[in-house]
Amino acid sequence: MTNHVHLLVTPTETGQVGTMMQALGRRYVRYINDRYRRTGTLWEGRYKACPVQSDDHLLQCYRYIELNPLRAAMVEAPADYPWSSYAANALGGTDPLLTPHPQYLALSADAPSRHAAYRTWIEETVSLEELDLIRLRLQRQHALGTDRFRTMIEDQLQRRAGPAKIGRPCKNDPRESESAL
Repeated sequence: MTNHVHLLVTPTETGQVGTMMQALGRRYVRYINDRYRRTGTLWEGRYKACPVQSDDHLLQCYRYIELNPLRAAMVEAPADYPWSSYAANALGGTDPLLTPHPQYLALSADAPSRHAAYRTWIEETVSLEELDLIRLRLQRQHALGTDRFRTMIEDQLQRRAGPAKIGRPCKNDPRESESAL
């Protein structure tokens, strides 16, 4: 995109996404500053990330990313955007930066059928609710998946990975505590 980038990465170990983003930031900023004889930072702030459950939620993220240049009216078709993984995932092109995710590979056993299934998936109508949910989860850095997935992530991270309950916590009813005595 013109002012941001979307990456869908599957780390093999804890902390790899942060390390990758740190290295990318350091190297790219140095490259740009050296090349254009400038100084300072390029990024507005820290990167945003959200854990994504490896099921339909992951494929929804694929679709969200692949269609983002269309929504921004930058191209007329997903294949027209040169920085997209669409050519590899939907048309069978090669991209050394991509490693197919198991969920993508599960679309079909053979490559031509998988490419066709992926194109069909991308072309399906995306609801506003789906778009808003992905945007909200990313903006707030909350897990994108089922409640069970969110709870699992919270247990691993020992911090909230989803929206908090709305409202004040319930106070204990004093009558309940008296009857327990």
